[in-house]
Amino acid sequence: MLHEANGSTSIKSTHPGLQIRLLQVSDAERLLEIRRANFDFFKPFEPERAEAYFTLEEQARLISVGLEAAQAGQGYTFGLFLPENDKLIGRMELSGIARGPFQNANLGYFVDPAYHGQGYATSAVKDIVRYALSELGLHRIQAGVMPRNTPSIRVMEKAGFRQEGLALHYLKINGVWEDHVLYAITDEDLQNGVF
Repeated sequence: MLHEANGSTSIKSTHPGLQIRLLQVSDAERLLEIRRANFDFFKPFEPERAEAYFTLEEQARLISVGLEAAQAGQGYTFGLFLPENDKLIGRMELSGIARGPFQNANLGYFVDPAYHGQGYATSAVKDIVRYALSELGLHRIQAGVMPRNTPSIRVMEKAGFRQEGLALHYLKINGVWEDHVLYAITDEDLQNGVF
């Protein structure tokens, strides 16, 4: 459930070393630092970005757009923070929310590689999925993962997502149309105790 913490909206995390809250414009500098410091690591997994993307102004603008989307119920962009020092270590987004008979959202995320292997991504995925299905009333959350991205595949599996198929030439990543394995989880999975 979303609640107010430190002046911003947050989700209760089941990981004792993690806080999840909507990104605020005041987080733009920290988000930019993660993106710049890990540019080479993230590049093979992201779309090509214009140089202007890696500016404080653009990161602040994107966070503002995300906050407007949350106000409209169209998307939610969360930051993953260490509670002891409020350090931003990752970003998770529910985007492309569709209502009507679909009740679906797309999930995308990254975690600073310095914090990989500590359960942050898996825990946050579970917490955000639980929030999306229980509080937002969505029925389905889906994610696409490139077949060579084995760490994200492990996160999907540990978070209870099922593999639904392979989408050929699905997204243009780093200048190439890449295949993606499609994963999904639905409200029935949550009700049946997947996690």
